[in-house]
Amino acid sequence: MATIQSGFALSNGVKLPCIGLGTWQIPEEKTLLATLTSAIKLGYRHFDTAHIYGNERTIARAIEMSGLPRSEFFITTKLWNADRGYRPAIEAFNASLKAFGLEYIDLFLMQWPAAKGEAMTWQSINAGTWRAFEELYEGGVVRAIGVSNFLVHHLVPLLAKAKVAPMVNQLEIHPGYTQMSTVTFCQDHGIQAVAWSPLGRGALLRHPAVSEIADRMGVQPSQVILRWCLQHGIAAVPKSLNPEHQRQNADLFGFELSETDMERLDKLPQSCFSGLDPDHVTF
Repeated sequence: MATIQSGFALSNGVKLPCIGLGTWQIPEEKTLLATLTSAIKLGYRHFDTAHIYGNERTIARAIEMSGLPRSEFFITTKLWNADRGYRPAIEAFNASLKAFGLEYIDLFLMQWPAAKGEAMTWQSINAGTWRAFEELYEGGVVRAIGVSNFLVHHLVPLLAKAKVAPMVNQLEIHPGYTQMSTVTFCQDHGIQAVAWSPLGRGALLRHPAVSEIADRMGVQPSQVILRWCLQHGIAAVPKSLNPEHQRQNADLFGFELSETDMERLDKLPQSCFSGLDPDHVTF
């Protein structure tokens, strides 16, 4: 890999840029537009959003204003929990497509698994929702489909019923919360792992182990963490409104973490976890 536009090949051959820009809780319109504009100038082409974020139209506007072809961009959006089920998922996707004003979306994710109640019930909900994803994929309006926050015990029953396996699983992943058992399962089954909140909502930037490695290597703490993701074969979607931080987060290809430093980060005790456990979220 040479730039953040370099991609991980998904199971269907679609290329997912290795670093994207997360857009959760970025204020709408002017602030978001300025954030996206600076990111595009710095080479970002993957933008990660969800219909519930309410900013799909602004992302499409920023792409339009860039003057670059739509085909250069990779757009991810997600299905919210209230829209699970076959018909609601189809309707929610169409609402996203309309909000973007685009002919297709690059990646559509089921944002959280149904995981409450009897196993047969929540597994049936996930399977019915996934059937809609497969239909959208087969219809050509989305280039790749996947899930988010699915742990192994959510993935196994879904894979057992799926005609098309998820191509991506987006998870909270960072040193101090590696979720390596799920990442390894995904890699063994051809599912690309993507890290959300890879910087631990910024708290991990002040972790002594991360700071020591960054100081020794002459790079920023964020660069150490994102490089750790890439060396594990994990794509990432850090969020930043600051153009200089965006630049730093994209400058990951002039150094490499040693095996010792990778192991040190792998073994950090749990830290900077959001507390959002897929089996216990209340939304």
